[in-house]
Amino acid sequence: MSAEESEDSGSTPAEVIEVVGRTGMHGEAMQVKCRIREGSNQGRIITRNVLGPVREGDVLQLRETAREADQIGGQ
Repeated sequence: MSAEESEDSGSTPAEVIEVVGRTGMHGEAMQVKCRIREGSNQGRIITRNVLGPVREGDVLQLRETAREADQIGGQ
């Protein structure tokens, strides 16, 4: 996928660098740290909650990169 395609679809690729743990009422979501690959926030590491199977090295397509998830445990 080229940079033009990711801009047209409104998503930004981010690589999962660490799986922090499970979150949600029943542990249905995974909290991960990911590194933004393209765009104005390129190289920035953010924490996000992800539904579905995910492991280190996976590439997520994020709709926006400004928002981060709260830390597990509320700290």
